[in-house]
Amino acid sequence: MSDLARQLNDYRMTLAEITYHLPDHPGLLQTFLWQDLDIAPAFPVLRKFLDFWGHNLDGKLHSVRISDVKLIQPGRYCHGSEFLIQ
Repeated sequence: MSDLARQLNDYRMTLAEITYHLPDHPGLLQTFLWQDLDIAPAFPVLRKFLDFWGHNLDGKLHSVRISDVKLIQPGRYCHGSEFLIQ
């Protein structure tokens, strides 16, 4: 499915800040930013990625912060805005 088709089917741009423990120094934390189109609030694409992380990568997950926004929305009209063309 194309990105446009997914957006029309309620997929949203999702950003996840993944904090994990460094494998060689577990007391230190590192962050990783992940971005993709996903469906809120279940986030199946992100969950699939986190499952992959847990099974295949050495850095143990500490926390995940998620932000999402719809890219395709109805148009908005703002009355009173002016600009000057010279």
